[in-house]
Amino acid sequence: MSPYIQSLRLRTLPLSVSGIILGTGLASSHSWYVFVLAILTTLSLQILSNLSNELGDAQKGTDYDQHGRAAYGLQSGTITVRQMKGMIALFVGLSVLFGTVLVLSAFRPFSRPGGEGWGEVCVFLLLGALAIAGAMTYTLGKHSYGYMGLGDLGVFLFFGLLSTLGGYYLQVQQLNAEVVWCGVAIGLPCVGVLNLNNIRDMPNDRTHGKRTFASLLGPVGGKIYHTLLLIGCMAIFTALGHWWTLVVAPLWGWHVAYIWRHEGSDLDRQMPVLMFSTLVVACLGWV
Repeated sequence: MSPYIQSLRLRTLPLSVSGIILGTGLASSHSWYVFVLAILTTLSLQILSNLSNELGDAQKGTDYDQHGRAAYGLQSGTITVRQMKGMIALFVGLSVLFGTVLVLSAFRPFSRPGGEGWGEVCVFLLLGALAIAGAMTYTLGKHSYGYMGLGDLGVFLFFGLLSTLGGYYLQVQQLNAEVVWCGVAIGLPCVGVLNLNNIRDMPNDRTHGKRTFASLLGPVGGKIYHTLLLIGCMAIFTALGHWWTLVVAPLWGWHVAYIWRHEGSDLDRQMPVLMFSTLVVACLGWV
């Protein structure tokens, strides 16, 4: 596999669009070109986050010498720092391009009288700028929030709550309590994916001073936290009447049992399980 493609971490992409899919599905009407642009924007932000994460960890020496894991491009030396920075710049540009076209297409300020729509355009462009900054500073920079135990909060806000609310609002220009709670619900397994990654990497992270929320909780506390995240997601969806999400419950039960029985690199096998099942939950959340 090309080191460039490997650094994109394609397996993370289905998870990143879960909130947009859920928010769009909950809307009473749909513009498919707005939906496509929202997906392209979210994918660009996720790839930007992946690339920035690799560069930040490499600069801090965090991802080197991890047993049982394939080395990414910077670790293996097949990609230089300059090339990685070029890829990051490319996806910053794509995020700005797709995001700008998205909000202009959704709110159509040029075709509305009296300057209507420009306020919403400015708000969403500001949120987009914050999303770009959040994607880049998880591990990159001197004050990266991923090294201060705040990564879970960042994932919950950007790829759960705000993604769902944004996907909904871009379609119908309004919000309601149900959409907010659905955003909370889908954000919990998104956090679970990061938490699973951090449980796996806990010994290495502690060695290099990376204080993730999982490392603060410890191995047992991290697994309890992981279990509660998935239970919380199912509880919220079923309380809202989205019963079809329970289809995933047996798979998540098996997933949690596996997590409690295994450690280290063995947990990596469960990453795609949780990622793709979260995407399924997002689709079933429409019902």
